Amino acid sequence: MIDRRNLLGAGLLGAAGTAAALANPQKAADLAAPAISRNRRRLTMVTTWPKGLPGLGRAAERLGERINTMSEGLIEVKVYAAGELVPPFESFDAVANGSADMYHGADYYWTAKSPAYPFFTAVPFGMTAQEIMGWIDFGGGQALWDELSGSFGIKPLQAANTGHQMGGWFRKEINSLDDLVGLQMRIPGQGGDVLRALGGSARTLPGGEIYQALQTGNIDATEWVGPWNDYSLGFYREAPYYYGPGFHEPGASLAVGINQRLWDGFSAGEQALIKAACESTNHTSLGEFTYQNAVYLDILQKEHGIQLRSYPEDVVKAMSEAAFDVRADAGKDGLEKRIYESFEAGLNTMRKWSDVSDGPYYAARALGK
Repeated sequence: MIDRRNLLGAGLLGAAGTAAALANPQKAADLAAPAISRNRRRLTMVTTWPKGLPGLGRAAERLGERINTMSEGLIEVKVYAAGELVPPFESFDAVANGSADMYHGADYYWTAKSPAYPFFTAVPFGMTAQEIMGWIDFGGGQALWDELSGSFGIKPLQAANTGHQMGGWFRKEINSLDDLVGLQMRIPGQGGDVLRALGGSARTLPGGEIYQALQTGNIDATEWVGPWNDYSLGFYREAPYYYGPGFHEPGASLAVGINQRLWDGFSAGEQALIKAACESTNHTSLGEFTYQNAVYLDILQKEHGIQLRSYPEDVVKAMSEAAFDVRADAGKDGLEKRIYESFEAGLNTMRKWSDVSDGPYYAARALGK
């Protein structure tokens, strides 16, 4: 925690020495430097993203940079890619036990901690990016998220959003429900539960391990994010059929989790600064993914000849029916039930608007092609 007495002392020193500072700027700088040094905080952020990954990895780096800049260097965040400090799926525990200060990742990776965690990332046939922001910020989602993660000693905040994702890369076409039976696919969260309900096998793999699993045949298909990130990991080289839309993740919210004791030790101003940095990163990433996905979809089609496909109607219908059961199963008791009920209520409320705004608008815009 920043020592306010030192900051006050530095301020008084500056006020008393204004004339000297004007006469000798270098002397003033030399006097100020030790005060800044004494009050600097250095925090570690671990992530679930491969090093150098555009979009997701860049969002974590951008968040660290913005906290550094907004605090004028008093809160310095060092960002570690997956595996540099801890394995990707150990990020949560590292923050909970205090061996790391923050993580940046997708909270549905922590489903083993609570089946309600996917509601704060993405669930099949659930909320779009705008809707999940609406629910968390204005529909009671943040308080429930605080309660859930707080029980593990973590303060959660939205800190990026991919927007709508794609359904995934497949070695073979999906022409009917029979093609899902026995399918080995990398797909985490409730999307994986839907696939299991339809006879497939779902695996959760960190981003850095997916390509090799696809290349060696350990999986038959994989979802990741969208054209921008998928291109960077090279999935098109192993699986030519690209299915969409991604009903499993209609707007994936990514999170920063901060050690609760560390968070509680920040002043109200410092907490507001970190929240503002997270909100800024969330906003920037959604715009960035929206634009770059369009750019890289064009590249994948024109330069690499991918086969863009849509799921057959019977597959979509079965996925939809399974999704509602999966969502309900995740919220049977206690806090999980309250999270599920709040999510469903928020979704139903916002659908009344989106069903007469976004959906009809996209359909009307398509008429002018």
